[in-house]
Amino acid sequence: MTNLQNLIPMVVETTNRGERSFDIYSRLLKDRIIFIGTPIDDQIANVVMAQLLYLEGEDPEKDISIYINSPGGSVYAGLAIYDTMQYVRPRVSTICLGLAASMAAVLLGGGNKGMRYSLPNTRVLIHQPSAGFSGQATDIQIHAQEILRVRRRLDEILAEHTGKPIEVINHDSERDFFMSAAEARDYGLIDEIIEGHGRVGTNGSGVAEPAARTVDGGSAGPTTDGGSAATRN
Repeated sequence: MTNLQNLIPMVVETTNRGERSFDIYSRLLKDRIIFIGTPIDDQIANVVMAQLLYLEGEDPEKDISIYINSPGGSVYAGLAIYDTMQYVRPRVSTICLGLAASMAAVLLGGGNKGMRYSLPNTRVLIHQPSAGFSGQATDIQIHAQEILRVRRRLDEILAEHTGKPIEVINHDSERDFFMSAAEARDYGLIDEIIEGHGRVGTNGSGVAEPAARTVDGGSAGPTTDGGSAATRN
């Protein structure tokens, strides 16, 4: 099995002090860009939270960008990232490339209003959380109550950031609800669709400005990964 670490490109920079090498994610962090390109678990959440807190400490006035291409994952880990996004002082821009499914869609919508973007052929998915339990009947009941509480909280967050009534969110997330970029914009999960290479890093920030063409991005049709994005949330 290929070690993922071996696939991460290294970037070499030449300065007056000589050459320095960075992995690509560290180089992006230098431009205040955080990339979420894997399923969301506790380890990924800890890394993203640490990056957010680090960038806040570096400069609380400069914006932060989070680029997202993720099938979602752990609700608890995702909510930890979401809370940190709301906690830090810099504005947080979110940009979807490829897929923002499940918990990743919540993070996409959780960026600062007016700073949530998508490329034209991305797909966005919302649905209710899922989990499997075993054990004594009382324990199963406790866990069932917890997942219902979590679902209510996710519905509240999506309603807050989309402006839609919570009843609409609850109905739409009853089953897998796929959206094209244009549909996600109309739904309120993103603010604008960008095409081409807009300016990134104005005044030292990593925020993608929609200086390039905006498009209307229609539905991209059925996805090829079947519904594998609906793992947990």
